[in-house]
Amino acid sequence: MRLFRGRYSTGLLILIILLPAVSVLAGNDYPIILVHGFMGWGRDEMGGYHYWGGHADLEKHLREQGFTVYTASIGPVSSNWDRAVELFYCIKGGQVDYGQAHSQRYGLDRRPEGKVYPGLYPQWDSEHPVHLIGHSMGGQTSRMLQFLLTNDFYEDGNYQIPESSFLLGESHRGWIKSISTFSTPHNGTTLSNIITKSVPFLQDIIAVAAVTGTDFYNFDLEQWRFKREEGEAWIDYRNRMRDHHAWGTRNISAWDVSLDGARDLNTGLVADPNIYYFSYATSSTSRDSRSGRYLPDADMSLTYFGNARLMGSRVAYWSDGTATDSTWFENDGIVNTVSMAGPTTGLNGPDPIATYNPAAAVIPGQWYYMGKLDFDHKQMVGHGLKGRRKWDQAQQIFLNHCQILATLPAD
Repeated sequence: MRLFRGRYSTGLLILIILLPAVSVLAGNDYPIILVHGFMGWGRDEMGGYHYWGGHADLEKHLREQGFTVYTASIGPVSSNWDRAVELFYCIKGGQVDYGQAHSQRYGLDRRPEGKVYPGLYPQWDSEHPVHLIGHSMGGQTSRMLQFLLTNDFYEDGNYQIPESSFLLGESHRGWIKSISTFSTPHNGTTLSNIITKSVPFLQDIIAVAAVTGTDFYNFDLEQWRFKREEGEAWIDYRNRMRDHHAWGTRNISAWDVSLDGARDLNTGLVADPNIYYFSYATSSTSRDSRSGRYLPDADMSLTYFGNARLMGSRVAYWSDGTATDSTWFENDGIVNTVSMAGPTTGLNGPDPIATYNPAAAVIPGQWYYMGKLDFDHKQMVGHGLKGRRKWDQAQQIFLNHCQILATLPAD
């Protein structure tokens, strides 16, 4: 079985071998926040089946190795703005406040009743920063939180009246030490452009329903005044969500992970010179030498085969008519592998991206590409695996990365 793929495999393999000897006390002991992606869930949902680990428990495993780790729970299908706001209050604690200007623009309930968090880490501030690790859309959400923390926002849109929320009313610099992403569609995924948003959405819904039955999952869309009614059947709840008018707006996950939506994000969400950035890519497809297409590997989850074939053979287009090319064909069943290294499509140019060298010092303000891993999109976090061995390898990758984070200098 191949775990590492491509020309960065050797360096990353050396890293996996050497890092267990690194002391977790080398640089800092800041908490690590795990940020789930599209259709994700928190620790109190899914009847003990974890987003981070499935039947295993990544948070527990990392805690047993001496790290302080928390699992966030935010909107599974919401926009990155809404998810980032929820992530802030999930960590810090308090009443969620999406901001007046944003809420008025999209017709949201600005402070939904019931969206009040006790706080995973209430002491969070510039003196007590955190590391964010995001899977899939969770990587975009982490970058959006950085943007919301480090910029000032105004209620009237005319730069006169500051937002009155704690998060948006003033900048909070130095609260994030690092952002690490796994399988993140930094530049979007062609899946959202090739086929309608309902197909991948329904695939994930079906997968969730198969595990949870009918009682353990919530779309967390109270800001849209959407909630599951008492006694409502799961199929009706799912269908109402699928047909919700939010999907026709730009304040929803489907827009943010599209090519155009990701380009909009990348134009504003540029790398912060004081934050360390790391990215991991995943792939579960291989190039067919005769056709040049990328086909699913044998151990890819069967539900992703159709997606992988489409993404591995077709170009997609931005709204300005620019098309992707064959470098976008390789994928993990949900996201194009080339999109995972870091943000490159912003109108102001790409973020700086370098290949990680374990023998060299890292600097803030640029992305370090950690290599390409042989997992499909959900296998990376413990779902759809055939046997325990591959999840043990995934856990080791996360553990080694946490050790890297621990070596970053304390402020």
